[in-house]
Formats: sequence, C-alpha cells, structure tokens
Amino acid sequence: MNLKQLEAYLWVAKLGSFSKTAERLFTTQPAISSRISNLEDELGTPLFTRETGAVRLTAAGRALMSLAEDALSAVEAMRARAGLPVEAAGLLRLGVSETIVQTWLPELLAQLRDTYPLLDVEISVDVTANLRDEIVDHALDLAFLMGPVSEYTVSNVALSEYPLVWAMQPGPGEVGRRYMTLKEMSTYPILTYARNTRPFAEINDAFRRLTGQVPRIFPSTSLSACQRMAERGVGIGAMPKALIRRALDEGRLIEVDSEWYPTPLKFTASYINDPSRPVIARVAEIAAAIAQGVTTADVATST
Repeated sequence: MNLKQLEAYLWVAKLGSFSKTAERLFTTQPAISSRISNLEDELGTPLFTRETGAVRLTAAGRALMSLAEDALSAVEAMRARAGLPVEAAGLLRLGVSETIVQTWLPELLAQLRDTYPLLDVEISVDVTANLRDEIVDHALDLAFLMGPVSEYTVSNVALSEYPLVWAMQPGPGEVGRRYMTLKEMSTYPILTYARNTRPFAEINDAFRRLTGQVPRIFPSTSLSACQRMAERGVGIGAMPKALIRRALDEGRLIEVDSEWYPTPLKFTASYINDPSRPVIARVAEIAAAIAQGVTTADVATST
C-alpha cells in the first residue's frame, strides 16, 4: 500500500470517475485503474463497483474513506513536524468574486509567489452562484465567494465583510454626502451586481416593497463598469465602499444616505478538503489573514 494508491482512491470516490481522477492527478486512466486494483488486492475487498459510465463506492469503500484521509493527513503532519517542505507545487484553480479582485487579491498573489514559488495559480472571475457550482463539481480547488457554501463536503473560512453604499455623480460644486429616499432614488437607474446575485435580488425586492414601484436596475458582472457609469451620471450605484473609496475621496462620486441599504457582503474561502493537498487549506488561511487586515485598515480609515 502506498500514498499514490490512497490518493487515487480518495479522488475516484470524490469525482466518481477514473478519467477525471487521472486528469486531476496529471496521469493516465490506466495508471489510476492500476493503483485502485492493487489497493483492492492488498485489502482483499473491492472499493468500487464499475458500471457503464459510473463508478460507485462499495460498502467497504465508504467505510475505509475516513481512514485513508487520516493516513494522508498524518503523512503531511509528519513532514511538517520534521521540517520537510509540504507539497506545494502544481496548479491551484482559484475562483474569485470581482469584489475580491478589486481589493486584496493582488496582495495574496504576491504573497503566494514568495511563499509557494512552485505553485501555479489559474484564476476564474465569476459570480458566486457559478463559483459555488464549480467548487461542488470539483472544477475549482478554492473559491472566494459570498458564502458560506452550505454543502457538507465544503469547508468555509471567513474572509471579510463589505458594506454596500449608494453613490452617484455629484452635482456642480457639490461635496460631502446627500440624502435621498428610496422613492427619490427610484427615478434613477440603479447600478449594481449581476442579476443572479443576492444584492440584485435584495435591491429589487426592497424597492418594490418600500416604494411600490418596479426599479430600473442596470445589473453588471463588472463592478468597475458600474463605478464608471455612476461617475458619468448614468445612475446610482450600490457598491462596496472599499471599492469606490478613492472615487469618493477625489470627489468623482458622493455617498448617498438613505433609509435602507443592502445587506453587507460576507465572503468566505470555500473548498473541498483534500488531505493530499494541504496547500489549499493553507492558501485559504493566508487569504483570511490578508482580507481581515485589509478590512481592519479600511474601517480605521473611515472612522
């Protein structure tokens, strides 16, 4: 019995496919089949049932999974205790919400470059709904999204919270802040997150409920586009204050106070634990430290 066999066993169990496991472990399907067969021979019991188009765990396969996970975790703990480098090479498939891209992602990437120089990071920027599906489907290793992901296989690490504010182009000579009711704001287009997001749904519901009117919402997958449109007077933006602080400080936007605001955005680093790749959990921890530091500094600046 060896670690490659245990690793193959756990990934076939998670992905339900020999071919997907081979792709995930950068090897061939025959190699994965050989590892599983050798492991089954040594254990004296089948771990999977092979059917056309499907691979499923047997009762023994399910019973032994936790022991295999513990074994791989123990090996990594031994390496760390002995001072040996933990495996941190290969490809990390990272999914990110644009809010994170526009705030502290560059700082994280710089730290990963210094800490794990052999780790290649492939970044996908998307909305939370899509990122969540890709994590559950194992298409991503780690995602920074509006979480947590309520799936028993997914681990969630709290990152940061971003209050959303209303902002618009100032009038001639106008500085500071302006107060507008939702009723008054309903005469403007509302610039905000994409249609399949929580902020869009909350804003749409609040305007209908509190003003009795259907709002004109201009949704976008690009927050930078929302900011540019707000600066040019297209409408009123509902955006994280952390993203538009410079525009507010430079007078390109002014903040609009009102009787209602969308719920602050809470982000998590979400991933399916892989005992053979502890670097994923470590990257999530590094991201949490950076995100919380940036959030703390932002709060201090605003007070």
